Amino acid sequence: MDSQRTRGPAARRAAVRAGALAGLLAVLLAGCAAAGGRQDGAADAGRVFERALASGDYAAACGLLAPQTREQLEQDERKPCPRALEGADLPVSASVGGPRVYGRQALVRAGRDRLFLSRFADGWRVVAAGCTPRGEQPYACEVKGG
Repeated sequence: MDSQRTRGPAARRAAVRAGALAGLLAVLLAGCAAAGGRQDGAADAGRVFERALASGDYAAACGLLAPQTREQLEQDERKPCPRALEGADLPVSASVGGPRVYGRQALVRAGRDRLFLSRFADGWRVVAAGCTPRGEQPYACEVKGG
């Protein structure tokens, strides 16, 4: 005979609650792992961007910009992205702090610079760089999308 039929109503409810609790725990743990992965991805993108700037590899740094940011930079400076980014004189830092991730957006601290990133289908991209806080006002950014 089936063991579910031999149990009383209280035992069945306990089994259902235990199963629901296990399912909830699995969802919560998956969410934490996903958040950790997003943080790692944003931090890695920030590090690679900072390394490219530090080494003078502006073409690689441009490859890490969000499409609208790259287009806006080229339009504003009337130069190809690598030359425009070189002229932007962005601060460069070897230390990239832990990012603050908000869904598909992230703020990464790199020394005195602040980078804003967005998650795209192919990974994290820099949407604004050379950003400094201005109290209650929005950050002022040297490089940003339109």
